[in-house]
Amino acid sequence: MQYVIMLAIVLGLAVADFVTGIFKGYVTGQLSSSKMRKGGVNKICELIIMATACGLEFGIRQLGQYYDSELLAAITGTVAAIVVFGYIVIMELISILENYAEISPEAAWVGKLLKRLKNVNDKEDSGNDEKRN
Repeated sequence: MQYVIMLAIVLGLAVADFVTGIFKGYVTGQLSSSKMRKGGVNKICELIIMATACGLEFGIRQLGQYYDSELLAAITGTVAAIVVFGYIVIMELISILENYAEISPEAAWVGKLLKRLKNVNDKEDSGNDEKRN
């Protein structure tokens, strides 16, 4: 049942992002069928990735039973699925907020929130660049 719930949440967010993207294109006068196709393919791929993560969790649990490591396998599988799920949820929510910010410029709080999120992301990226050098 948890797999169905995860997939339903990802599907709902993907549809919301796709629809807000269409509204954004309409409002800004940049509605494009090629962008919609690319966005649609992207959403389908997200669902495939989430389904794969759920399948991975299920498979790891089954291997855990086979190798008498059920607890370790359950933890590993759950972590894998939750990390993928969390990443997709956050990514979709940010995209929906970005679309909303362009649809409704009066919603200043959205712009402020997105700037803060981007600043955090930029700091993390520059920290990773320094570690690589």
